[in-house]
Amino acid sequence: MEDVSSVFNPGAIKFNDKYLLVLRVQTRGRETYLMKALSDNGIDFEVENSVIEFEGIDKIRDEIYHIYDTRITQIGEQYYLMFAMDMVAGCRLGLARTEDFNRYEFLGIVSKDDSRNGVLLPEKINGKFLRFERPNSVKLEGGPLTGNTIYLSESDDLINWNYIEPVMSGRFHYWDENIGSGPPPVKTREGWLHIYHGVATHFSSSNIYQAGVSLHELDNPAKIIARGSLNILEPREIYEMVGQVQNVCFPSGMIVEKYEDGFAALDSKVLVYYGAADTVVALAFTTIKELIDDAKI
Repeated sequence: MEDVSSVFNPGAIKFNDKYLLVLRVQTRGRETYLMKALSDNGIDFEVENSVIEFEGIDKIRDEIYHIYDTRITQIGEQYYLMFAMDMVAGCRLGLARTEDFNRYEFLGIVSKDDSRNGVLLPEKINGKFLRFERPNSVKLEGGPLTGNTIYLSESDDLINWNYIEPVMSGRFHYWDENIGSGPPPVKTREGWLHIYHGVATHFSSSNIYQAGVSLHELDNPAKIIARGSLNILEPREIYEMVGQVQNVCFPSGMIVEKYEDGFAALDSKVLVYYGAADTVVALAFTTIKELIDDAKI
């Protein structure tokens, strides 16, 4: 693709022993595309020179301006991509399904209201599909609609969703005044491990995007076991502070290297992929134990 100006906010998953990213690719004309990248080691990626096409999306009558910020969740043998869709009526959540990351079936628009940061949990709970999402109800000065409360929603069919209850809200005057989920939550023996982004809006010159972590009950993810008071990632490097949007660390993909009986192992290496300054993709390393410990600070 020619005239690419930025690549950021990827979804991430391990697939056939490869590290796979679904990248948000933006051109100098501010057109937005999704493209796949593969790696043997999680660091050195080769981007496929083709745009991801969603079969069936042409049935949507309303104009779609952009599709972006994909989160990837495996449920059974299927892989689900949930993403933001900028449309005439505002931002909506879209959902697609794939088995091989070569063909993608568009399942539909899966939010009624303006919403963003939709992340599917990787298993049903009490017979329901669950997701975290962040309704957009707050207007940033000089910026788009955003939000400061993450909700838990449920569905019988992955298409029709209803809010259950609010999960967590931003903390006024601290690092996470406005918030949204990052990668899909990971199942650990201590609870659902959830990385989220927070925006500090009270600085006169800039909104600062950072990342933090929380831990949620396995049987009811709306209930918080622990939520870190400190961020775990903030803009410090030049590529995080300078770019299309300054001062941004936006986590969107996470790969856990080791599971034990369906639970992420405490000593497992974790790769967190994030958009830096809305311009490049960056990678941070941690472990499940470190993240759980951070949630308890």
